[in-house]
Amino acid sequence: MRKILVIAYYWPPAGGPGVQRWLKFVKYLPEFGVEPIVYVPENPSYPIVDEKLVSEVPDSIKILKQPIKEPYGWASLLSKKKTKTISSGIIKEKDPSFTEKVLLWIRGNFFIPDARKLWVKPSISYLAKVIADEGIQTIVTTGPPHSLHLIGLGLKKKYNIQWIADFRDPWTSIGYHKKLRLTESSRLKHEALEKSVLVKADKIIVTSKITKTEFGAITPKPIKVITNGFDDELKPVELDSKFTISHIGSLLTGRNPLGLWQALRELIAENETFKNALRVQLAGVVGEEVLQSIKDHGLTDYVKQLGYLSHDKVLETQQKSQLLLLLEIDSDETKGIIPGKLFEYFNAKRPILAIGPKGWEAGAMVAQHKAGHMCLHTDVATLKNVLLDAFHHYQKGTLVCHSEGVERYHRKALTESLAKFI
Repeated sequence: MRKILVIAYYWPPAGGPGVQRWLKFVKYLPEFGVEPIVYVPENPSYPIVDEKLVSEVPDSIKILKQPIKEPYGWASLLSKKKTKTISSGIIKEKDPSFTEKVLLWIRGNFFIPDARKLWVKPSISYLAKVIADEGIQTIVTTGPPHSLHLIGLGLKKKYNIQWIADFRDPWTSIGYHKKLRLTESSRLKHEALEKSVLVKADKIIVTSKITKTEFGAITPKPIKVITNGFDDELKPVELDSKFTISHIGSLLTGRNPLGLWQALRELIAENETFKNALRVQLAGVVGEEVLQSIKDHGLTDYVKQLGYLSHDKVLETQQKSQLLLLLEIDSDETKGIIPGKLFEYFNAKRPILAIGPKGWEAGAMVAQHKAGHMCLHTDVATLKNVLLDAFHHYQKGTLVCHSEGVERYHRKALTESLAKFI
């Protein structure tokens, strides 16, 4: 059986979508003749924790850990709350405080490529012996955090090994990158590091076709699209009695669906029955500006904040909802972002309302698999029509999802594709 070394930051008990990808790959790789050894930090600062995921780590997998030094403890001396918020990816767009500006400037310019850079050199030293003792021929680095790719870069320089860089998200082209208040020098450093990783890795894995095209303009190395997926066998559940529209995951300020809030406000004013049945559920961290928009549109009484949910509770909530909400920032830069939740939405078999930029790859997938509707943020009229049509089906008990071809996104099928690429 071939051995591979997987270098990751997010690992149980980390919660959120970042941990799911390699947790599931590791689960299925042995079935395809690959033995994974996983290297993760011993004392990470995870913004979200889900202890239940620990039980999903296969007992047979060797897990290696080394301490990591992270700056969030020092930054929290300025503001513990704002530090945790920024580390979770919630970046305020309007009127950021002085403290937020300082934290973002430090994060963007002192910690390149990110706040886990201090783990790079110690990891390269530690893993040298692991590679020799275990007979490792292939290493995989998965980011973000993209500093982990620098571990791969360092090991590749020293050893005759195959290095595969897995990008769960893009690097310099991702939406929040511009919010880091980078100096011109820092921006160029990020771009240089990204190019170095893309050119010197033996193979690249990405999660979308658009990212493949973007990276293909930088490197001649083989690039494989392996999306995220779903794994869980779901038991039938009873649907919510209310007309629930549920969003799962952090609702970043940039994704604030102003068009949706406007459509809901108008429907509430025009349709008493709709008004009495509506409930919007937000699971995860919600930005302050999103909450203010909800209030400004008179929707506060119709919105329920669920907070962070464990993964098993997420699955249940998705299945019980009448509509599942998929959101992305309205920008050309986000066309290639495919949220991991999309695939669990597919598995839940509930209709999806996708709201994002024109040409959004995830929205096209929703349409391709007949799993729901894709709308633009500014198209209030279409949003109203889609919502009203869904509501009428809800009233008749016929709001269902007859998606097609989503089986290809099962984690086992995706892992088979990964094993062949390795």
